[in-house]
Amino acid sequence: MELHKFFRSVDLWVANSRVGSYFRLGDSVNPDKIDSASFCREIRAGLTTFATMAYIISVNASILSSTGGPCVCDLEDKQMCDGIPEFKSCKEDVRRELITATAAIAGLSSLVFGILTNLPVALAPGMGLNAYFAFQVVGVNGGGKTPYQTALTAVFIEGIIFVVLALSGMRQWLVKLIPSTLKVATGVGIGFFLTEIGLSYSVGIGAITGGGPVTPLALGGCPSELLNEKGMCASGQMTSPKMWLGIFCGGIVTAFLMAYRIKYSLVIGIALVSIISWPRNTTVTYFPDNEVGNLRFDFFKQIVAWHPMDKTLNKLDWTFSRGGSQFALALFTFLYVDIIDATATLYSMVRFCGIDDRKDGDFRRSTLAYCTDAFFISIGALFGSSPVTAFIESGAGIAEGGRTGITAIVSGLCFLVSIFFAPIFASLPPWATGCTLIMVGCMMIRQITQVNWYYIGDVLPSFVVMALIPFTYSVAYGLIAGIFVYTILNGLVGIVVYVSGGRIEPREYDLKEYWTWKGVGRPPWFVRVLKHRCRDQNEDRDTASGGNGTDDMDDSSSMTRVQPVSNDDYSANAEAKL
Repeated sequence: MELHKFFRSVDLWVANSRVGSYFRLGDSVNPDKIDSASFCREIRAGLTTFATMAYIISVNASILSSTGGPCVCDLEDKQMCDGIPEFKSCKEDVRRELITATAAIAGLSSLVFGILTNLPVALAPGMGLNAYFAFQVVGVNGGGKTPYQTALTAVFIEGIIFVVLALSGMRQWLVKLIPSTLKVATGVGIGFFLTEIGLSYSVGIGAITGGGPVTPLALGGCPSELLNEKGMCASGQMTSPKMWLGIFCGGIVTAFLMAYRIKYSLVIGIALVSIISWPRNTTVTYFPDNEVGNLRFDFFKQIVAWHPMDKTLNKLDWTFSRGGSQFALALFTFLYVDIIDATATLYSMVRFCGIDDRKDGDFRRSTLAYCTDAFFISIGALFGSSPVTAFIESGAGIAEGGRTGITAIVSGLCFLVSIFFAPIFASLPPWATGCTLIMVGCMMIRQITQVNWYYIGDVLPSFVVMALIPFTYSVAYGLIAGIFVYTILNGLVGIVVYVSGGRIEPREYDLKEYWTWKGVGRPPWFVRVLKHRCRDQNEDRDTASGGNGTDDMDDSSSMTRVQPVSNDDYSANAEAKL
């Protein structure tokens, strides 16, 4: 009880300060305060977000170091380069430098993002794009068509283009053009995506594996040594002690604590599984008696470590002497995937924590958010990393109560501290965070009720988004498919309705969600400037020709505006029809 009073007094003290007013804490004097936000809850949420994201420190470094970085191997078969001791040693140095780089860029980007945007979203090098960077652009041991240094230049230029798009308002306008039902479906799809990640072997409990040609997914749960060359369980399904440790200690125990509203429930579950997994010579150890386990344990024993970034820092190559066309292809692929992926993730996280503007289709400080994200894409390239993006694991901190930028700041500070304690944070086993991701996915899926289920033109595209995000392992691809289906289906219906003069309408057509190609809210600033200049020129022309210049009224003011229809209105209309 005394401890509760202490935390409450801390909340009040911070809320009544300038810090509390800036971050809109619940007890602050800010008129736009967020009622559910408190300082101690934000700290807890930031720790939770970091705990669920900490895997990126080692995973991102492992994926990117598979390219060999700037290490040179002259063999024709790049797969044989790992047999050269000098190359292997250089590659291991690159991996450790990238551990430092990943922690540094995640810490700096999350810290600045939280301060400038006041959003509970952490940034880090994104999964998916790092795999594309490593395995398709650069290639294993540099076997691709684009050198490592040139690929980093493509990432750097992508960030600059993003800044321009954000400052011009085009990136925000893109979000407004996406139908509201598809935005909700994206959040639901991300929830399914997190669930799939939490069930996988790479960063989860290992309950599912990739299937064969008949089934895309298969039951897993076997010890990793029983996985065949295709990554499927040859035998021993559901017998892995690590999976069951994750389910009981990371899942059931955490859910039990959450049922009683115990604070730090998610952090407790992750810490409990990690501590049990650290001792060697057990069936659930993260440090098995093999080469990989020995390397992990040797790194873990250092506890405090610092590795300078001599091989990866500022290694951009602007010559483009090799693979110029591939450079352009990589740049545009990074561009369109990242702009949709990061934009959809940011909006879904903002909507998940309930601080988006439902009328305007935007959120506070969106320009700053997009510019900060874009700026650190370029900074990440200077650190030798693939594109930085908003992390969907931020949903774990939001589920823990994070509502302000303090959550992101705490996560960023933890990443900066982990630069020196990387051996510990890089040793959180995937089965420790798997059930946390599953529970966060469950919480995000709750918003599925906000999809407009009354009209097929909204239902089918939303379902496509929700289904393809997890199955394609990409937020961008799922949203692109949903937009394509939405455009084709509603375009054909619109043509029929227009040609028939409104006599041939689909059933429940009046329950469709309102959408306009003009978007909701104000257009980008440069569009407003151009309209203003055109209007001034027309007035000058009328004055010069002796006109009375009475057409001062904005076109928009003389038109009857059609207001967006809320989901409550959909429900009311549907019930009235029934």
